[in-house]
Formats: sequence, C-alpha cells, structure tokens
Amino acid sequence: MLQTKFPSQSETVMTEMVLPNDTNNLGNLMGGNLLHWMDICSAMAAGKHANTIAVTAAVDNVSFQHPIARGAIVTLRSRVTRAFNTSMEVYIEVFSETMASQEKLLTNTAYYTFVALGENGLPCPVPAIEPETEEDRRRFEGALRRRELRLVLSGRLKPSDTPALQALFKVD
Repeated sequence: MLQTKFPSQSETVMTEMVLPNDTNNLGNLMGGNLLHWMDICSAMAAGKHANTIAVTAAVDNVSFQHPIARGAIVTLRSRVTRAFNTSMEVYIEVFSETMASQEKLLTNTAYYTFVALGENGLPCPVPAIEPETEEDRRRFEGALRRRELRLVLSGRLKPSDTPALQALFKVD
C-alpha cells in the first residue's frame, strides 16, 4: 500500500484579498466566492496528495462563523485528513485578518471530498494517510463516520452497513 507523510504533502495554504467585486451589498465577502476559493484550495491539497487531478465529490459541514469584510486578507488552509480507495476527505479552515490589526480570526471550516482521476479520467487509487499528531488522529478517525453518514444520506449505503456510525450509538 502506498504511504505518505501527514501533513506536509497533503496540506495547502492559499491567500486572497477581498476586493469590492467579491462582496455583497453589506460589504462582506459573498458566500459563493468563499466556497469557490475553498474548493480551489482543497483541490490543490487533494491533487498534491494523490499526485493527479482530483475532482470535488461532496462538500459537507460548511460553517460560516463570521463575515469577512471588504479589504480583508483571507488565508485558507486545507489538508487531507483521510484517504479511502479513490477518494480523500479534506478539511479546510479559513482565517481573515485586516492589514491594520493583522489578527487572524477563524471564520469558516468545512469538509470536502475529492476523487482522484487517472489519465483515463476514471477514479484511481490514492496513497493512505498516516496521521502524526493527536488532532490528525482525531480527524482521521472521524473521517470514516463522516463518510458513512454522507453515503447514507446520498442513498448509496444502508444505515445497517455503517459500523463506525453504529458504534456511536451502542449502549453497553
């Protein structure tokens, strides 16, 4: 089985500035523009990890915690949390800061799922992730439950076929 180190190979950092054309009538970054940036940053992390093109399969748990004002500097940090056969879960955090304060504020988080594509355009195997820190291990373990839930909600998996989710509800 292929192995890779976590998080250096599977992490991407991207920086953008919120310009007037990126904002809504309140002067804040439009959510759709932010999702676009998040998708690009996550795709780079997935593609680097898989060493091939990776396409978005799902977007889960997008959390909008704070608005991002015009003129803010936005830093997006994504990293692969777990690799399955041909898919990868990517966790992304978004921080905003003003040039004056330079204080970073966590504004958004999300989980994206990507599928690696080979030269023939079909899904191809991806290297496994080996978590290094306690936070890496926590996200790695949670990725299986999130995957099972996503597959149940999409109708591609029966609830009875979800051992990781069922383990959450076992009563001893």
